[in-house]
Amino acid sequence: MSKRNKSVREAALEVIEAVEKNQSYSNLLLNHVIEKNELPKKDIGLLTELTYGTIQRKLTLDFYLAPFIKGKLDDWVRHLLRLSLYQLVYLDRIPDRAVFYEAVEIAKKRGHKGISGLVNGVLRSVQRKGLPSLESIQDPVERVSIETSHPYWLVKRWVDQFGLEKTREMCETNLIAPKQTARVNRTKVSREELVQSLLEDGTEVKESPIVPEAIQSLRGNLAKTKAYESGQLSIQDESSMLVSYALQLNHDMKVLDACAAPGGKTTHIGEKLSGTGEVHALDLHKHKVKLIDENAKRLDLSNIQTYALDSRKAGELFEKESFDRILVDAPCSGLGVLRRKPDIKYSKRESDLNSLQKIQLEILSAVAPLLKKDGLLVYSTCTVDQNENEGTVSAFISDHPEFETCPLEGLPESITPFINQNSLQIFPQDFGGDGFYIACFKKK
Repeated sequence: MSKRNKSVREAALEVIEAVEKNQSYSNLLLNHVIEKNELPKKDIGLLTELTYGTIQRKLTLDFYLAPFIKGKLDDWVRHLLRLSLYQLVYLDRIPDRAVFYEAVEIAKKRGHKGISGLVNGVLRSVQRKGLPSLESIQDPVERVSIETSHPYWLVKRWVDQFGLEKTREMCETNLIAPKQTARVNRTKVSREELVQSLLEDGTEVKESPIVPEAIQSLRGNLAKTKAYESGQLSIQDESSMLVSYALQLNHDMKVLDACAAPGGKTTHIGEKLSGTGEVHALDLHKHKVKLIDENAKRLDLSNIQTYALDSRKAGELFEKESFDRILVDAPCSGLGVLRRKPDIKYSKRESDLNSLQKIQLEILSAVAPLLKKDGLLVYSTCTVDQNENEGTVSAFISDHPEFETCPLEGLPESITPFINQNSLQIFPQDFGGDGFYIACFKKK
């Protein structure tokens, strides 16, 4: 479709529908729609806001719409109503009349006269009568669920694990768009030099108070800069940068990254080794391994070797006790990154979390024999779930008496308050990074 006959709201509707129907990731679809419709720069921000915002607030929007909808609606009509109501409730710079006009035009184009009348009628009723009150929800867990648009089972699970207040804070933080952060490739440039050259190029950034080699973007997309192209920086969340610290790396070490794609942590390890040593990176999928290779090449790192391999078969490729350090950044539910991938919270089921633990333990058990005596094995996830985190750690220790948990050392000072003996659980509300978990084991 040409860009002239598709409005931003139509494009947003297309992404929202596809996310719901195909359980596709919103971030990937969004990029595809932007490229396909050749959207002008000024529209990309609005499209992103409309898509993420509508998906992010789905349960709240449904609660608001419920009194005004009678009978069954086609899925696309419901999506259109959510999208329109999102603008009316949460975006103050779009005039109501523009929202009504666009909604009715899209309904006419896609449906028949009756549908455009229905859409217009529902939105006008909401405007006239006002939104139903969230105060009417008595059950505190349900209220957090509807107010922050997280499924009831998930809020309940978190309340059982962390208490109501911490859960509410986390759910509220999950609604805020994350800031873009990047890691400076210190084998090429210092943080001060990079900040200076980015400012001169018109990208507004500041040094991260959390991680010594991180910067935070205040304005502009760091992935579109000359500095990115020339390998001076990588886009990475601050929480995820902590993993390389936990590995306590020294020059010339041999490191295994067992679940490596797209290579953010792999390349960070390569940088921390300052071009010495060896980093062996595994991933199940060929196309993802290609991403690691591309990243390593862009950053000029020659100490990284990649393999398309299921890490549960790592023993077929490597000798026993051949690595100084092993990282298992395990496949997980991703419940720590709901700000970036809001669709995850609706597609996950409680049973998924339990089946993931089985895979996490299989990977840990498969790579454990490859670690040298006195070597360190670091386990990390981008989730906040206790079963996937502490649960997996204690199950691994009880199955592997040759391992013990050991203190997390060498992390940036800013992180000390969050360390709990031998593990680290970062919540999104702690410093605005992703929810993340890190634990460290030593081979006796």
